Amino acid sequence: MVEVSASILSMKNENAIKTLYNLETSGIDYFHIDVMDGKFVSADTTSKMLEYCEYLNSISNLPLDVHLMVEDAKSYISSFLVFEPNIITVHLEAAKSKQELLEWINYIKEKNVRVGISIKPNTKIDEILEYLPFIHIVLVMTVEPGKGGQELIPSTIQKIKELSNYIKQNNLEVDIEADGGINEENVAMLRDAGVNIIVAGSSITNSNNFKETVTKLKI
Repeated sequence: MVEVSASILSMKNENAIKTLYNLETSGIDYFHIDVMDGKFVSADTTSKMLEYCEYLNSISNLPLDVHLMVEDAKSYISSFLVFEPNIITVHLEAAKSKQELLEWINYIKEKNVRVGISIKPNTKIDEILEYLPFIHIVLVMTVEPGKGGQELIPSTIQKIKELSNYIKQNNLEVDIEADGGINEENVAMLRDAGVNIIVAGSSITNSNNFKETVTKLKI
């Protein structure tokens, strides 16, 4: 069974509190916080995600899964640490050097938060292997980061299989999270490839019954 991290990226502001409550009671495992700075990706969701995190801190006990699609990761890490997230994930491609990426990883771990590295669809698995002993999660983007509602890129499935095999062969304790275009039709394929956590947004929020949809995703 996979865990479900519900993205609130496409959630409508006017129904925010009601939608968050319905997600909370649907059986999800995390709230997925998509933080974008308008530089690393074109959209800027920073203010919206800070506002939603404040809501969630007051109405929910579910853990936060913070995905930073930003260039200046250090300052964003500090901004979102106040919400005591369970996971903070930074992008490999955003780091200017190996040293900078390791600084981000260590800073997050020092705050007793699980740390993840995310990679875009065209980034090769080989580029993150050396960091696996130091992190808890790899977030594989199965669409190009930046907006919701895209279709999953099929070639990312093979990348997940390769990553899963490497983790097993080297006896590492690293979860694999997949994000982008995930729905009831393709979730089994992701699970079989080795995914532990899926990010689902519009496939849940656009459905008529959140709980039923989440149950089907948790196969």
